[in-house]
Amino acid sequence: PKTDIVFLKVHKSASSTVMNILFRFGETHNLTFAFPLGGGYQLYYPHHFLARFVQGFSPQSPRRFNILCHHMRFLQPEVQKVVPSSAIYFSILRNPVQLMESSFVYYKGASAFSRVRSLEEFLSQPYRYYNPNSGDRHYARNLMTFDFGFNPDADVSPERVQLMLKAIEASFDFLLISEYFDESMVLLKEMLCWDLDSVVSFPLNSRDSSTKSPLPDSVVEKLKAWNRLDWEIYSHFNRTFWERIDRAIGRERLRREVRALRERQAELARTCLHGTGSVAPKDIKDSSLRPLQHGGARILGYNLKQGLDQELERTCRRLVTPELQYSSLLYKKQFPPQPP
Repeated sequence: PKTDIVFLKVHKSASSTVMNILFRFGETHNLTFAFPLGGGYQLYYPHHFLARFVQGFSPQSPRRFNILCHHMRFLQPEVQKVVPSSAIYFSILRNPVQLMESSFVYYKGASAFSRVRSLEEFLSQPYRYYNPNSGDRHYARNLMTFDFGFNPDADVSPERVQLMLKAIEASFDFLLISEYFDESMVLLKEMLCWDLDSVVSFPLNSRDSSTKSPLPDSVVEKLKAWNRLDWEIYSHFNRTFWERIDRAIGRERLRREVRALRERQAELARTCLHGTGSVAPKDIKDSSLRPLQHGGARILGYNLKQGLDQELERTCRRLVTPELQYSSLLYKKQFPPQPP
């Protein structure tokens, strides 16, 4: 199994669920994480990543960490200073239309969105609300492009797009697609030589469908145009994702493995969860399992069954522990507080 991993956690793309998978694998195998300084949750995002943002890194005695997976704005030469040269690099993408709809609800307080009632209103005159110089502009335009380290306001010439795609291909071993999450997990398992249980998950940081609304076609087209760089990245890597599947796995085995993954997840849900699945924040009994609520989104969580034996309780709890709580737990394990 591969144990040196860089995961670029792209916003609003099922990346919290992938992060939980990496946290569990790292914890099980006693791997080290490149944590943000002081145990924070982001690597000084939205600044480009620097090695010195990592707890325990020092240029004098460069220490390498196994897994880098907290939010960052990608900058490979700096990333290379904190992970082994053998590290596998991957990320996950989402259709920019759904991504922006999610971003609008989640980052409602961002300067570009704060003065509009709806995404339609924003898209009717985006430059009236969007300021390319504001520090939080990236939430409102080409968010994936930004997370990969590029300029979200760059022109969309074919040459520029090609350069960007080539740069991503040169840095990343493969990219997953959140719309095909189970297929992505099968590919991840294949590329990292992991077993099925290592990529089992329950959806984390997902929001209640009451805050989602379908978008009219006219808005979808405007969204694609406004996020054209993201659309180019997504279209290209959605295609190469399936090419990679065909080369590495084949459709027949893919179907079998996706079925096995879903069966295992259903079995774990029956074993671990009280009720049928995720619940609204107000219904989460154990406050340590309550995810951070943000913007206008209602972020769902889980209740565990009572009376599980100790080993099983631990397995189940890890599957549903929200990102911030899990990150803090692993940080304290890796950097135990010094007794006074």
